[in-house]
Amino acid sequence: MIGLFVQGLYKEGFTPIDVVALRVYGSALVLFPFLAICKPNLLKIQLRDLFFFAGCGIVSIVFFNLCFFTVIERSSNSLAVVLLYTGPVFVVLLSRVFFKEPLTGGKSVALFLTVIGCILAVGLIPAGDSHMSALTVLIGLLSGFFYALYSIFGKFIAGRYHSVTITAYSMLTASLFIVPMSGLFQKTSQLAHVGVLLNSAGLVLLSTIFAYILYTAGLSKMESGRAAILATTEPVVAIFIGMLVFGDALTVWQTAGVVCILSAVLFTIERRLTRTA
Repeated sequence: MIGLFVQGLYKEGFTPIDVVALRVYGSALVLFPFLAICKPNLLKIQLRDLFFFAGCGIVSIVFFNLCFFTVIERSSNSLAVVLLYTGPVFVVLLSRVFFKEPLTGGKSVALFLTVIGCILAVGLIPAGDSHMSALTVLIGLLSGFFYALYSIFGKFIAGRYHSVTITAYSMLTASLFIVPMSGLFQKTSQLAHVGVLLNSAGLVLLSTIFAYILYTAGLSKMESGRAAILATTEPVVAIFIGMLVFGDALTVWQTAGVVCILSAVLFTIERRLTRTA
């Protein structure tokens, strides 16, 4: 759903770095007072774990957002989404290195279906994109890599902290890093506009706080590679939102992509249930 709110903020004159800063700073402003009042025990952390919170917040959230928005500016949203969703591939490979998670045949098939599905769903095939520069592709791949690192850093602490705690401190470290570099505080008058407030609320509450809490909670229940594959339902949801809100038509190629992604997800769930049984 993030595209709905980001496009609204762009129309109000906010830049990509402003939107990233608004996303993480707004989330931290909501989460910490809430926890301090309702669940103060969830604010307790070990100082040695700040490295992992900073990894989730700065290395992953900040840099994947900046790379993602840069590709959109340099090329197209379709290309940005395709390259971002190379993330599960990086997660599975990195999880193999750090957590010794097995690279099974099932995961390999699911990853293949995920990549093909994303490419089809956003329309890169059959239309293609003949104007891609090597730098744009590299930045896009970096967005997928940094996106993947959230699962890696988060997995180290997912079993020791509540998902809300991890999300809150990730947003705090991200804010401390990105807000001083943005022009957010030079646009305080714009932040009072009704349209900006509504889009900011959607961006912070729905597309950030709830999304990261749910995903981080999932990391504590399953392998990080499986969690990343399941999360690739996002492009499918984005297409359906486009159809319902903007009247976009779903082409045959996009339909095939949706089927591939859902097949990968269902295949992953089925194997998980079989192993659990």
